Amino acid sequence: MTDAARPRMRANNAGRRPIWWGILPFLLSSLGCWEQVSPNWFPQMKRQAALQAFELNEYYGKGEGMTPPQGTVKLGNPHPDVAQLPIMEQETLPNPVPASLESLKNGEIQYQRFCTPCHGTKGHGDGSVAGPPFGTGPFGLVLPVGGPASVVKAFSDGHIYTTISVGRGRMPSYKRIAPQDRWDIVNYLRELNGQGGRP
Repeated sequence: MTDAARPRMRANNAGRRPIWWGILPFLLSSLGCWEQVSPNWFPQMKRQAALQAFELNEYYGKGEGMTPPQGTVKLGNPHPDVAQLPIMEQETLPNPVPASLESLKNGEIQYQRFCTPCHGTKGHGDGSVAGPPFGTGPFGLVLPVGGPASVVKAFSDGHIYTTISVGRGRMPSYKRIAPQDRWDIVNYLRELNGQGGRP
């Protein structure tokens, strides 16, 4: 090795020392989080109340371990998928939403948002896209859901809710409307036809 190469080698080695000195403190400090160093450090991370793998479950085979605590709310969907129900069950489906002022206001908002283009603001079947016999738009035979010719008066709440949910005839499904909002629309249609009562 020539004398000219030695200074360059020393300069290269000097450049590597700060990297090792920077990594060494990190390695030494990370040992403090290693659980095998001492089980007394952060014991809550090592010993939790959760059931661990292969740990004996003293509730296994007993009923009390699987029952919900007293006072909890029952799980389940209060709004069944009506498309899976037989026709007669769809017709007799009870309305789980009382016709409160809040329900009627929300029903009016949802009706104006989703139903007005076809059925019209008052439900006369004369919306902006509804055609003859009630409107002048491109889609004919839109049934009125309000006013003297309303078909709503002849149908049950379950029928109306199912029609909104899965559609009937020319009416498409409006399942994208939340179930609670669909029932609110049913309540609003009853109010629109004088069949409901404001609280």
